[in-house]
Amino acid sequence: MRHVQSAPSVLMVRPTSFGFDEETAKSNSFQQHVTLSAAEVLARAAAEFDSAVSALRSHGIGVLVFEDAPTPPKPDAVFPNNWLSTWPDGRVYLYPMATEVRRRERSKVLLDQLRTEYQNVQVVDLTSTETAQKYLESTGVMIFDHEHKVVYGCISVRCDEALFRHHAEELGYKPVLVHAYDEQQVPIYHTNVLMGVQTSTAVVCLDAITNAAERQVLADTLAQTGHEVIAISQAQMNDFCGNVLELQNASGELFLVMSRTAYNAFTPEQRVALSKDKTLLALDIQTIETIGGGSARCMLAELFLTPRV
Repeated sequence: MRHVQSAPSVLMVRPTSFGFDEETAKSNSFQQHVTLSAAEVLARAAAEFDSAVSALRSHGIGVLVFEDAPTPPKPDAVFPNNWLSTWPDGRVYLYPMATEVRRRERSKVLLDQLRTEYQNVQVVDLTSTETAQKYLESTGVMIFDHEHKVVYGCISVRCDEALFRHHAEELGYKPVLVHAYDEQQVPIYHTNVLMGVQTSTAVVCLDAITNAAERQVLADTLAQTGHEVIAISQAQMNDFCGNVLELQNASGELFLVMSRTAYNAFTPEQRVALSKDKTLLALDIQTIETIGGGSARCMLAELFLTPRV
């Protein structure tokens, strides 16, 4: 059985120049410094990346690995889901990014590789709003419910409300927007650390949505679309329990991909609820998520495109 919500394959970008990004850290409170040399950080990130690719492929999930050039430095390139999204009809959207260093990640070589391997690839460039300092960082800030045509987002410097609403309308999706904050009242930089939507479940930190009306609209929408809400705490959000992604393999079996940190932070009861119709797949990516401030979902750009073969 094929599932509308879940991609059968993903794009992953090898972390050839991974490291702590001072520029993105200004709005990403999840990033942390570590007492390791740059060489050790890069070696650990590369090993974690290769292990993650192997884990996904071992379960029949397709992985297209892009061998990124080490120069110019792109410390966050391992998180490609922030600058592009793909669609079954061949559209590939390019999105406006909030920091100059991350704009380097947009790659003509990668897009040419997609054109070679997939049918009818049509690039739609939305990046011109960067000059007006208006940003919309793809599936970092937009959480799509593809089956019910709903898209969720939390407003931040990386998620412009007007751009979000316009793009939702363009795609034919209903927008649901909230404001969300961590325990220090810092705005959540990306919606995909706040929540994730799967075929039958939805993981969300409702406590981070301080406006009661916005929280109710989001909860009601998830209920109306038949999702079982798995409510996580602020502490669990900090352990990346919201940064999860449902994928499917060639047989239509569902997997919920997360980091080992997130898996350990879920309660046993939450794991049971999430695994009713899917297998929980934990990736060991502690270095990447600690320094990069993004976890398993951020490393996976869904490929909904149609393969040529």
